[in-house]
Parts: sequence; C-alpha cells; structure tokens
Amino acid sequence: MRLSDFKALTFDCYGTLIDWEAGILNELKPWVAKNGLKFTDDQILEAFAEVESAVEHDNPGWIYRNILAETHRQLAKKWGLKADEAAAKEFGESVPRWPAFPDSAEALAYLKQHYTLVILSNVHNDGIAASAAKMGNPFHHIFTAEMIGSYKPAIRNFEYMLDKLNGLGIAKDKILHTAQSLFHDHAPAQAVGLARAWINRRAGKQGQGATKKLPNQPTVHFEFKTLGEFAAAHKAEQQKK
Repeated sequence: MRLSDFKALTFDCYGTLIDWEAGILNELKPWVAKNGLKFTDDQILEAFAEVESAVEHDNPGWIYRNILAETHRQLAKKWGLKADEAAAKEFGESVPRWPAFPDSAEALAYLKQHYTLVILSNVHNDGIAASAAKMGNPFHHIFTAEMIGSYKPAIRNFEYMLDKLNGLGIAKDKILHTAQSLFHDHAPAQAVGLARAWINRRAGKQGQGATKKLPNQPTVHFEFKTLGEFAAAHKAEQQKK
C-alpha cells in the first residue's frame, strides 16, 4: 500500500490540522486559574475529553457551540465551581480562535495537487469555515456534525461521508482517512473498512490529551508525527516513479 494509491484524503480537522488542545487550554486555563484550581494541562485536557464526549453522545442534534458551552458547565460542576454562564458561552464561541498547526497550510497546499481533500468534522459549519480560512481554504468538500445530526465516533457520520463521496465517483477503496484521534476517527474508520493514516501529533507525550482512551487501539496503515511528514513521504514516492 502506497500513499499514491488513493484519490481522496478525508481529514479530521481538530487535533489533526487545527491545534485544538492548544485552543482548549488557551480558553480554559485562565478560568481554572481564576478559580484557584491547580490542574496540569493534561488534567484539564483529560477532563475535557471525558465530559465533551459524554455531552456529544447525549445530545447528537446539538450544534457544537452548544456542546462546548455545556461542556464548560459540566466541568464547573465536576470541579465544584459555580456555573459561569458568560464563560460557558464564550467557550462555546471559541473554535475560530483555535490555532492551526504550523505545517498544516503548506502541507495541504501540496496535497491538494494530488488528492481530493475532504473534512469530516464534529464542529459546526461556522466554526469549520473559520478554521478552513486559516489554512487557505484548500478543501473540496466539508461534512460536519451539524449537517449529519450526530457526532463522531458514530458510524453514521462515516457512512454519510462515504455515501456523498461515492455519489461523486470516489470509491471507498480510494479514500485514505487521515486523522489524529484514535477514538473519534481511527476506530470508526476501521469499522467501516477505510484505509487509515495516523497523524500522531501527541507522539512522545504522556496521556491521551483531549480524546478518550480506547481499551483496544485500532490499527493504522501509515503513521506520521505531522501532516508535513505525510506530504514529504508522498513527495518521496512521486520522485521514485
């Protein structure tokens, strides 16, 4: 199996292309400190992962800004803090402030020359539009939880995407799902039979960060630490032709 065997790359955005952990911490750390709590970054991210995934599971039809706001409320409850509605709403609107990884825009500009680029994201339409703009709007198609009515890791989200791409003439065996999250992306992508490239942005770090831990790690076909490494590997393949 080679990277050049595929016609389309289907991306998770947050954690893969956008540094959502930095974005989450930029928003939550000042609030945590203001309330006198002394948590490490990992403790904040792991609490976020647990609460956010539960809120998504319980409220699949909610728009993501409301998921984030409710996550903030539930974190306050979990940590014994008084709910702060203004802070919850501000957190809900924070996605456009989350930064892109420094390699994302350049790598995507290169990959767009060779693949159809697709996003499958849990974030709402407005949020993904702001994030895509930070990376030069390289995507041919974007599918969001707002469009689908459920959140990854629901298999429904992947089936929706595959149906849309099949209608565009892109068969499943020509798609490489390219993502960081084993929980949100690689486990369900494996379940539906997609080839998988792991952008392991947390390589060398302890813990799971902002994604839930899985009891069994899904397998992947490719692994890179950054999207820049992925693009470089593709370029090397092209040079050998």
